[in-house]
Amino acid sequence: MKADISVAHVLPPPAAHRLLIKNMVCPQCIRVVGEELAALGLQVHRVALGEADISTPDNAAPDYAAIRTSLQEAGFELLEDPRAQLVDRIKTLLVALIHYPPPGPRLLNYSAYLVEHLGKDYHYLSHLFSASEGLTIEKFIIRQKVERAKELIGYGELSMAEVAQQLGYSSPAHLSRQFRQVTGLTPTEFQKLGPASHARRSLDSLI
Repeated sequence: MKADISVAHVLPPPAAHRLLIKNMVCPQCIRVVGEELAALGLQVHRVALGEADISTPDNAAPDYAAIRTSLQEAGFELLEDPRAQLVDRIKTLLVALIHYPPPGPRLLNYSAYLVEHLGKDYHYLSHLFSASEGLTIEKFIIRQKVERAKELIGYGELSMAEVAQQLGYSSPAHLSRQFRQVTGLTPTEFQKLGPASHARRSLDSLI
């Protein structure tokens, strides 16, 4: 069954179990996780960034120990603590939105997006995230946008104004200020360093 790359919540089959999985940061991760779960003999109904809906052929409880081991060997982690699950879900939703945005206008209201998808008050989400990660959701968003900006700059196909627009900045100057806060360089200075300096940090190291 082809994996669904979307991050939208869908209603799983009645007998399905939803797994929340850490370190899923790209479409390639979706394929790998789907293959790992299928290799365990599980019925894989849907795999998306950060989660999977599975069931067993006889509708019995899944062997979570086997799932945990299989995912760990592939570089992922099965999240079982509810608070850790929620924090990771915040990260996964933001990574997907910034690095793999859906077609259409760029979303600017990240707080409303998280509230809509997680069904929790934003103040609660913000407090939980800061307590767990040692930084605010807003700073996490800035880090992700700067990493995405590095990638777009590395392609060399867009002007700074176009990069800023793609990332939802009000102006290239706004992008430049945040870029410099994170990297110590302006986007233009970063671009002048050449391709050898354009390597992005892996997404899993950022979440």
